[in-house]
Parts: sequence; structure tokens; C-alpha cells
Amino acid sequence: MKRNLKQWYSVFCLLLMMHSSIYAQKHTKQQPLVIQEQGSFAVGGTVITNPGTFDPYKPTPEGQTFHGDHAYVFYQVPVKARKYPLVMWHGIGQFSKTWETTPDGREGYQNIFLRRNFSVYLIDQPRRGNAGRSTVSATINPIPDEQQWFDVFRVGVWPTYFSNVQFAKDSESLNQYFRSMTPSIGSIDIDVNTDAVATLFNQIGPGILVTHSHSGGMGWKTVVKSSKIKAIVSYEPGSGFLFPEGEVPAPIGSSAGPLEAIGIPMKDFMSLTKIPIVIYYGDNIPEKPSPNPGADGWRARLAMAKLWRDTVNKYGGDVTIVHLPEVGLKGNTHFPFSDLNNLQVADLMSKWLKSKGLD
Repeated sequence: MKRNLKQWYSVFCLLLMMHSSIYAQKHTKQQPLVIQEQGSFAVGGTVITNPGTFDPYKPTPEGQTFHGDHAYVFYQVPVKARKYPLVMWHGIGQFSKTWETTPDGREGYQNIFLRRNFSVYLIDQPRRGNAGRSTVSATINPIPDEQQWFDVFRVGVWPTYFSNVQFAKDSESLNQYFRSMTPSIGSIDIDVNTDAVATLFNQIGPGILVTHSHSGGMGWKTVVKSSKIKAIVSYEPGSGFLFPEGEVPAPIGSSAGPLEAIGIPMKDFMSLTKIPIVIYYGDNIPEKPSPNPGADGWRARLAMAKLWRDTVNKYGGDVTIVHLPEVGLKGNTHFPFSDLNNLQVADLMSKWLKSKGLD
């Protein structure tokens, strides 16, 4: 009985600390954000031109065009901006909302890093969110799937939250969390996406790419296409790990299915050794195989990321993996940058950028 009371008291104290932290962040009066410039634009994409002659009095598809498959970019430049902008790219099923206000109403990375004097560019990748003008047809079926994502994003094992989770447990936060997802309008095309983001960097100049989950692997490929990317900060990359041809590791099995790496020419691979890269993974990733596919897939991804780090560094690269619970940040989900402790997670990123001379 005493042990149970002690455990209950520990959980109560943790919840009280979380609530106090959320309240303080929501109600602390912030200094005004002073923005020198902000705007939005489309970048990349293609144009379909239909043969024939357009008749404005009898309009048909003949002779008309269709601009699509571009990325949408919203940007803000603070007064006295630092040298390199941060370009933030969402993960699968997400859009630029990922980096904005957190589900429980606190400031996300967009504002956190604006306050730290970084220009911030938020991407909606082609065929997603505000970049939904796809050149391929799509059917969107409203199939209920949110409880599965609750597990995959490591908030807990539905309907139970992880005991130490850095996610607000009120119903409205979960409502906002689920509503931050959006469908792809057409298939996910890696080349279409990476071409658009490479074009963005070629347009705005040198900068730092911040990726999440599915965009992690696309981020590596974008480096191959643009020398303007000066560093990558990647949160929980889940696929698309690039290895030199002939050195691709065997697939790593998990109850979520096997995770396979990709082989590319050595010349392209060497692009990844020219810039510093840091990867962050959150908590509640099993150390041993688990029958829970939501969590076990991340065990495989973390293992593959370590193999990738070792290979890049073997060829002179500079890849660091930070497993957050190992540095004292417990309970982070698949979205560390919007978790309850996102200021501490942001501090780690700021320190890393400073250590690499990128701030």
C-alpha cells in the first residue's frame, strides 16, 4: 500500500509540474514580436499545357494551363535576423501547422525561434495543405484512423497515455492534435517534394533545414540537390536513410514491418558528409522487439539512424544523434518540438547551432 501511495504521489507531482509549466508558458507576458518582413509564395512545381486554342467566349480545357505540384511557403523575418534562416518541413499527414501553436495553446517552434532572431520559413510540401493543387488525381476516403496515430506518435497506447508523457491530457488538446492532420492530394512523390525544397533554398540562399519524421529522409535527398543547405536538424526521421551503393544494411525488422535503407552513388552520398547534422529522438521507444507496432517501428528507425550516422561519419561527416531521455528529457513524443517541454528541446537545438557556428 505504501509503495502504491508513493507511486501515486510521484505521478501527482509530475502532473502538477506539467500543469504549472503549461500555465506559466500560456500566461507569462511575452515581449512583442517585431517582424521586419513576412509573406508567402509558391516555389517549384510544373505546368501542364493542354493543346488547342483557348476561346474565352466558349471556354473548354483546350489551350489552357494547370500550375501544380509546387510547395507553399510562409515566412517571417525578425528585426536583426541571424545569418541563416530556418526552413521547417513537416512530416507525414501534417502541414505547416506542425511548427505553429502547440495543441495545448503554447508557442511552437515558429515563434520560439523568431524570438531567438531566426528568420523562419514554413513549408507545405506539394500536394499537402496550402499546396494542394496536385497534377495527379486523388481520392480522399475519410477512414477513421486517429487511435492508430495516437500510438504511432507515441502519446501512449490508446486509450492510455504514457505515464511520463510530455503531452497535455485534456480533451481539447487531443482534439487540436487530431485536427492538425491533413491528407495528401495525390501520391507522395519524393522527387517532386525534394525538387521544390531544393528550389526554395536556391531562391532564398543558404539556410538550415529543420525536418520532422517523413521529411527527414527527403531532407537527406534535398542536400544532394542543393548546396545551399548548410545544416540539418532532424526530429525523429523515419525513412529514406541514404547509404553508398554496396553498403546498404539489411532491412531492420519490427512488428510495424521491415525498415529498408536506400543505396545511392558515392558521389551523391558524399554531399551528406559536408554539413553538420543533428538528429533527435524522443522517449518511450522500446529497447527490445515489441508486439506494439506503434512503438516498435521507432526502435527500428532509431537503430537504422545509428547505422546511418556511423556510415556518414566514417566518410568524414558530422552526424550526431541525441536520444532525449539519455540527456535528461523524459516523456517526449514523436513531436518533441511541440511537447510540454518544447522550450528545453529548443534550447538543445540552439546550443547545437551555436556549437557549429550557425547562429
